[in-house]
Amino acid sequence: MAELVMAAATPHNPLLWRAMRDPMPDDLAAVAGNFARIRETIRELGVDVLVVVGTDHIRQFFFDHAPAFVVGKAAQYHGTYENEVRTFGMEYVELTGHPELAEAIAGRELLPEAIDFAVSHEWRLDHGFVIPLQYLRPELDLPIVPIHTNATLPPLPSPRRFAVLGEHLRETIAAWESDARVALITSGHMATDVGGPRQFAGSPDPEFDADAVAWMRDGDLEGAVDGCRFDRVMAAGNVTYQYVNVITALAAMGGRPADLAEATESRFASSPFFMWRKPA
Repeated sequence: MAELVMAAATPHNPLLWRAMRDPMPDDLAAVAGNFARIRETIRELGVDVLVVVGTDHIRQFFFDHAPAFVVGKAAQYHGTYENEVRTFGMEYVELTGHPELAEAIAGRELLPEAIDFAVSHEWRLDHGFVIPLQYLRPELDLPIVPIHTNATLPPLPSPRRFAVLGEHLRETIAAWESDARVALITSGHMATDVGGPRQFAGSPDPEFDADAVAWMRDGDLEGAVDGCRFDRVMAAGNVTYQYVNVITALAAMGGRPADLAEATESRFASSPFFMWRKPA
């Protein structure tokens, strides 16, 4: 059977792509170091497939059609959009999919009892997927299963459903008839406010960031679910809800304490870095 060998969570701030260049700015050295630490762990563990949980930023899925959870079943994916190339200096990428694992996750004939998925056979991935992959596996040579989680357009799935997603991924990968070694990569934000006066003033809510790190550091799954109530998370910043993707990683790891749990400070809002080497 396949094995889930690690999980991690990283930022996907596209501004990093322009700013995090050699010579490395002092305030971004820790961010670059944490990406490198997770990248090395993927290499060390001999990962064969990446399941990438992220949130499309209203590019592939719009106000008129916004499923809660979408599993990518394509064999190939195009990456990023023209405005991300123009604005952030990102590069167009081509990625290989893994339809077999995607089908196992989504369910071929029956939807899983605890959670339901939409599927997509054609998908252009935005920076929420491309940025973590380019820093964690710059060769882009591992097949991926992208999973979009709606963390932007109300009605949003509750934090509990993100925990169910993580549990489903752990059980599905463990039951998948394959010898593949699978890593789960999620991305999102700590407290972050985009487009307002709090965008470039450090963390808009250090108290939320401290709690968010503690939930992962201590393996407090119930605390994370309860602490990510919609009103509390939105008070921390208008795109902070993407933090709940990290709950998926914690649940996939059986709710055990993370080996790396940090809100890394930089010129931008604090960056989430979490990593687990194996499930409980």
